[in-house]
Amino acid sequence: MTSHPVVVAVVVTYNRRELLQTTLEGIVAGTRVPDAVVIVDNASTDGTAEFLQQYQSPVTIDVVSLNTNVGGAGGFVVGMERAVLDHGADHVWIMDDDTEPQANALREALDVSESYQQETGEAPAFIASRVVWTDGRDHPMNRMRPRMGASEDQRSVAARLGATQIRSASFVSVLIRAGEIKQHGLPIADYFIWNDDLEYTARISRRGTALTTNASVANHHTKVFGDAGADPGPRFYYEVRNKLWVYTRSNALAPWEKVLFTGASLRNWTRTIAASPNRKVLLAGLLKGLRHSLKAPRSNAQVLDGIYALRNVQGPVK
Repeated sequence: MTSHPVVVAVVVTYNRRELLQTTLEGIVAGTRVPDAVVIVDNASTDGTAEFLQQYQSPVTIDVVSLNTNVGGAGGFVVGMERAVLDHGADHVWIMDDDTEPQANALREALDVSESYQQETGEAPAFIASRVVWTDGRDHPMNRMRPRMGASEDQRSVAARLGATQIRSASFVSVLIRAGEIKQHGLPIADYFIWNDDLEYTARISRRGTALTTNASVANHHTKVFGDAGADPGPRFYYEVRNKLWVYTRSNALAPWEKVLFTGASLRNWTRTIAASPNRKVLLAGLLKGLRHSLKAPRSNAQVLDGIYALRNVQGPVK
């Protein structure tokens, strides 16, 4: 680890120009700012491109304008590839365009990462910020799964540093070590939205350490306070298809975790459908998601064909 690791932020945006502005303001106002910011514009039509053309920043900005909306999942694939290969990142700090990192978000995440490595000799795979809604309450959409089976020693080291052992996190202010990206590859673009973060963070933490710290805070500016079960409408299709892809097509979870998580998902889906005034829409999404989950996700190269010339990030780890 160098005394000043290179940190590259990655922000994926689609038709949320004003929120994107808040995100960028939060990044550059930090007590530790990243060395560069990669902004992936998912073919926005709301003036985002024009805003980014005239945007002046004290930090190096790399704007990648895609000709097609490939969702958050595809956007993070592009942005993370760029951060590692073009900007020499040691850590990649990723977030959506409705994220507002607080002043100490990056510095505290880096401090925990470095302190944990000094104490244990092991660099954490990622550090996730505490995610709160606009009123300061913990955001239910960004609940992190605690690591079941973490040893007492692992827990106590993390606790001494003001951190907690976790198994997965959302892509709302998470600091990922570039070495993990080189080892495990990128997220899966075909997820489009939802659960790409579950699959990816669980994949890289399955045999590694992942932590969250309350000292690093980000606001998540969603319209409503709730999780994915808060009547998702047609997007329920992605929730069902992608969760089933995680459980049947990915090695992110151990077999016993797949059993537990599948049971939890079935309970949550049942509750969501029962509580919804749009049951017909959700049932259609459920059936379509079940059907489409039987076919494996396409490769990232297939999804991005004609949109972005994806390069291979996997290689020797520093």
